[in-house]
Amino acid sequence: MSVHPFAPPQPLPDLCAAGHVRAEVRGRIGFLTLNRPGALNALSLPMVRDLTTVLLHWAADPAVLAVVLQGQGREGKPPALCAGGDIRFFHQAALAGDPRLEDFFTEEYALNHLIHRYPKPYVAVMDGITMGGGMGISQGASLRIVTEHSRLAMPETHIGLFPDVGGGWFLSRCPGHVGEYLAMTGETLGAAEAIEAGLADVAVRAADLPALLARLGSDGLSSPEAVRACAEAVASPPGVSSLAARREAIDLHFSLPTLARIAASLAADTGDFARHTLAALHKRSPLMLAVALEQIRRARTMTLADDLRMERDLVRHCFHLRPGTASETVEGIRALVIDKDHHPRWNPSHLDGVVQAEVDAFFVSPWPAHVHPLRALA
Repeated sequence: MSVHPFAPPQPLPDLCAAGHVRAEVRGRIGFLTLNRPGALNALSLPMVRDLTTVLLHWAADPAVLAVVLQGQGREGKPPALCAGGDIRFFHQAALAGDPRLEDFFTEEYALNHLIHRYPKPYVAVMDGITMGGGMGISQGASLRIVTEHSRLAMPETHIGLFPDVGGGWFLSRCPGHVGEYLAMTGETLGAAEAIEAGLADVAVRAADLPALLARLGSDGLSSPEAVRACAEAVASPPGVSSLAARREAIDLHFSLPTLARIAASLAADTGDFARHTLAALHKRSPLMLAVALEQIRRARTMTLADDLRMERDLVRHCFHLRPGTASETVEGIRALVIDKDHHPRWNPSHLDGVVQAEVDAFFVSPWPAHVHPLRALA
């Protein structure tokens, strides 16, 4: 996918044919609803394309003043904005050599960039599970709303991947070394923790969301300040953040320069936090933990566009440096969602087995700059 300038308005395509994205304008607000509830609204390539098409259209349409993103729920089930990308597709496509895998990541990252640079207020309603790709389409929002049901995470290291979709950029801008901690462990945050980490803006009770969205749709709010004021008028206290009690330990351990030093520091700490955290790291791919750590450190001084280009390089290498079943990502998905044995065979299998040269190889772009698939991002 090329990165398009804001095009003049065109008639919207019928996005309801597949039923996975609904786009409608109420008043002067465009509402985007992810409508794949059985898969927790996980993103497919057609969904990425539909979201991009509609956002480009609305960006150039003077009748639309702002955009709201939400997820379709399931009756009697916990809510979800978006649980991430369609990892079953990743697994199948990687083993089959399906070129749509390359298209997915190029177009998804371009969509993430579009959202971060969107010229109109964009509101992300992060009610329920908002993870991975769901964070990618939320973190660039003018206003990020959480509820008592919100569960935010970048859990990619669980499947031998790294926190992509701009995760390097937004996690590295969390306070202290919270970004490294979240990137490596995939820790899940509730509303209060998300606000403290700078990954959400305001908490609203789930029961108050329908009235808030109705007001947004009827008031024709045209500025980020007006949108925020509307949400803050019905905001509720997010509760006490458990992250605050962990901050000192997080910064102590995750400020260290290497995976080996972080693991050794955690091992020497007799506290519950260190013990639980080290146990979590031992379940992840050692190689991809080291890659994720390096990613966050590099992204801290990068622009968003440069970070997304770096992540496009990284994800290409995740499937091609070690192709097929040798890929840490393919193996991680196999263990988690295909065979569901939850016993991935990582290579290397231990944290002390990581070779720095293998980590460094991930950060060598497979493309010259002038043909990089995300070269047009600015």
